[in-house]
Amino acid sequence: MAALQLLIHAPGAPGLRWFGLGPGLRPTRGLWKLQRLFNKHAFWAQGRTKAQLRRLLAGSSVVVSLWQGKRLVGFGRASSDGIYRSVLWDVVVAGDLHGLGLGRRVVEALLAAPALRGVERIYLMTTNSAGFYEQLGFRVAAPQALLVKPGAGEAPGFRETSGLSDAPG
Repeated sequence: MAALQLLIHAPGAPGLRWFGLGPGLRPTRGLWKLQRLFNKHAFWAQGRTKAQLRRLLAGSSVVVSLWQGKRLVGFGRASSDGIYRSVLWDVVVAGDLHGLGLGRRVVEALLAAPALRGVERIYLMTTNSAGFYEQLGFRVAAPQALLVKPGAGEAPGFRETSGLSDAPG
């Protein structure tokens, strides 16, 4: 297996967002590779356009990508007010690499970022990976309830039970 390289992007990931930069600040068609990773390995993020990916990156306080050579194999992002609340979003690892600790590396890198360090509470939503996140110190937020109000940009086929962040081990 080729060596893995974890990239912690600048807030908003401008290099990835505008130039598709990957490891070594080399052009790697990174935005296309992110779109492909989502389409193949993240049921909740399928069909996102490059314009939508640019916008979600721009609004992210922390962006992490994991590369195996020129292949994008993991990704995660977070938004944060820097003091009270943060949310992890779109944590994904290529399915053929599940169980190797890559999801843990992505999440730990997000949690170690200055924008999340010292934040009072970090949230995430998951459909199938609660056990994975519990191993990393997350817990069910009872008695809180997750409420959803679909917005004007609601994706076709939106279901109230769709996952917003699911990561493999």
